[in-house]
Amino acid sequence: MGYRLVSADDLEPEPDRPCALRRLSPAAGLERVAVNRFDAEPGEQLPLAYHYHDEQEEAFYVLSGTLHVETPAETLAVPAGSLFAVDPGSPQRAYNPEDADEAVEVLAIGAPPVRDDVHAYDPDDGA
Repeated sequence: MGYRLVSADDLEPEPDRPCALRRLSPAAGLERVAVNRFDAEPGEQLPLAYHYHDEQEEAFYVLSGTLHVETPAETLAVPAGSLFAVDPGSPQRAYNPEDADEAVEVLAIGAPPVRDDVHAYDPDDGA
């Protein structure tokens, strides 16, 4: 048996990201799922780009604030206490709007934890 306790506040944010990203999986020794904590101030986005994954399912649980998610069909507002799920092959861009009143805190979960299946999505040409 194995157990680990990890505090996101004890982890340094990843450098060169559009918002504060703390990778919880490596600190917890998790290898089959990616778990990340995002803290985005108004005007910041979570991912590096509008994107989609070939295989990874993603789930964004909003801890506080309101997360906005742009998809090809619409932009959704995801309030605190809600979960936004993304199927593989579904483009999305999660962000905190410039005119937001507060920061947004999000727990993001992805499985399998693959990094090389991510693709940039251009909404102007659909790919």
